[in-house]
Amino acid sequence: MNIQFGRRHALGLAGGIALGGLAAPTVARAQAAPIKIGLVALATGPAATLGTHLRDGFQLGMRHLDGKLGGRAAEVLLIDDELRPDAAVTKVRAALERDRVDFVVGVVFSNILAAIMRPVTDNQTFLISTNAGPSPFAGRGCNPFFFATSYVNDQNHAVMGKAAQDAGYGRVMLLAPNYQAGRDAVAGFKSEYKGTVVDEMFTPLTQMDFSAELARIAAARPDAVFTFMPGGLGVAIVRQYRQAGLASIPFLSAFTVDEASLPAQGEAALDFQTGTSWTPTLPNEQNARFVRDFEGAYNYVPASYAAHAYDAAMLLGSAVTKTGGNLADKAALRAAIKAADFRSVRGNFAFGANHFPVQDFWLAKVARRPDGKFQTEHVRKVYDNVTDPFAAQCRMPAA
Repeated sequence: MNIQFGRRHALGLAGGIALGGLAAPTVARAQAAPIKIGLVALATGPAATLGTHLRDGFQLGMRHLDGKLGGRAAEVLLIDDELRPDAAVTKVRAALERDRVDFVVGVVFSNILAAIMRPVTDNQTFLISTNAGPSPFAGRGCNPFFFATSYVNDQNHAVMGKAAQDAGYGRVMLLAPNYQAGRDAVAGFKSEYKGTVVDEMFTPLTQMDFSAELARIAAARPDAVFTFMPGGLGVAIVRQYRQAGLASIPFLSAFTVDEASLPAQGEAALDFQTGTSWTPTLPNEQNARFVRDFEGAYNYVPASYAAHAYDAAMLLGSAVTKTGGNLADKAALRAAIKAADFRSVRGNFAFGANHFPVQDFWLAKVARRPDGKFQTEHVRKVYDNVTDPFAAQCRMPAA
């Protein structure tokens, strides 16, 4: 496997682009050429840790595949989206038009996925999201060239809505960033929670000081707080929540306390709860291998960003194997991807009609391991082999 760094994704690979005027390659020559994957992994700013997990998880998957997809060598071109939609579009277009990537994989944030969706799928290139799962793309906006190995954004939050309902919390306050995934978080929670929502607070995606919001929580004294604050936002809110003396109010979350943020949160996050499709402790052989090899290779505990990216590599390996290495027949390749004939780190996994996973979801909590590191550990299964609520709205258009 050849992994390209830096600006080469935007400049093209030497010898990797057919020159004008040359004869079209034969099918045999095309199948002998390396498969190129544009991996969109955020590497800039306070949320870059999420992109690091995504990148390392995908790379471990490629190592487990011996750097090949269906017997063909693979090249991974790293694309830093900078958490700027305009930058993401520019770089992804370069990967499509100059580098001629065969797949685009990755994406942490939903606003980035929304920006690159049309450029990639209009090019009839398959886009595999390993994290972002905005609800519009699961319903009426479903697309034959788009798959997700993660979830619909709402689902992890719905887990916590049900957990709050089951725990009998009568009054809850909600806190999320003001962008698509934040609004999906609140909607997902409320889809299962039937008690009183005392307040909904939406903050800028770049906000790191939550003193005003914490003051409102302290004044209202709800039965619980639910929040979605990914990456550096999660580090800030957890530390400030504990420092404000609010830990007696149950802290419910999704993508706020996870392995990407726990090294910085440490003891401040102990026993805080989260809804998730994966934890390092899920009891299956593939997951045990993934966690063991990931920690051995990178010396840190993987988060779901890494796990879902690892599954994406396994998915592509299975799909290209099914097509015999032929990427030209888009219908056959789509069917091979949809078959999802691989062993997931999550156990149960299949694609629904909208190309989002049908899978299990868990309530988990933060714990300290015997070696002193922190991780999320599954507590109980909340949903078994569930389809997202938007799949019924999907009428998959013809390619």
